[in-house]
Amino acid sequence: MVSNEFLLTTLLVVLMPGTGVIYTVSNGLFGGRRSALAAALGCTAGIIPHLLASISGLSLLLHTSALAFQTIKIIGAGYLLYMAWVMWRDPNALKFENSGKEQGVWRVAVRAMLINILNPKLSLFFLAFLPLFISAEETSPTAQMFVLSGIFMGLTLCIFALYGLFAHSVRSYVINSPNIIKMLQRSFAFAFAMFGVRLAMAER
Repeated sequence: MVSNEFLLTTLLVVLMPGTGVIYTVSNGLFGGRRSALAAALGCTAGIIPHLLASISGLSLLLHTSALAFQTIKIIGAGYLLYMAWVMWRDPNALKFENSGKEQGVWRVAVRAMLINILNPKLSLFFLAFLPLFISAEETSPTAQMFVLSGIFMGLTLCIFALYGLFAHSVRSYVINSPNIIKMLQRSFAFAFAMFGVRLAMAER
């Protein structure tokens, strides 16, 4: 049985802007619908390893091993800082040709996956988050965690897709203004840099 508290908490967690939201919105603004949906799907797929780690107990390794946590944290922070540098320096970083090339869509999805996969805090979050909503009378806690995980991912995909599609719907107001495009590009770069620094300074 899925509680209303779990649904409300999940909704609030997913709605909070983070690296995945920023990346999805940026692709919605500059890449079109397919790019936005690819980013939303990639961000959702990037959650899978963390959920599986939480269910299997592997995330305990990140919690107990300082070396494992620091290694993944440094890689993840470095990737976010790299994304910030690319967006800041490359004038074409946020442009996406709507030519139907699958390579472009896959590139967006893979980058989105890496953004979430390389964040060790997600595993610790799910390790602490999911068990809170497992009933003491539940005969199969693992099965219940899979159900809750599926709901979390479903809401993530839907909400991120809505973020991206909304961004795409207003792109006509900004796409023809070089100054606005540059400002948004620099803002996204700054946001990724801040997320990267925050992750680098994060403690277990």
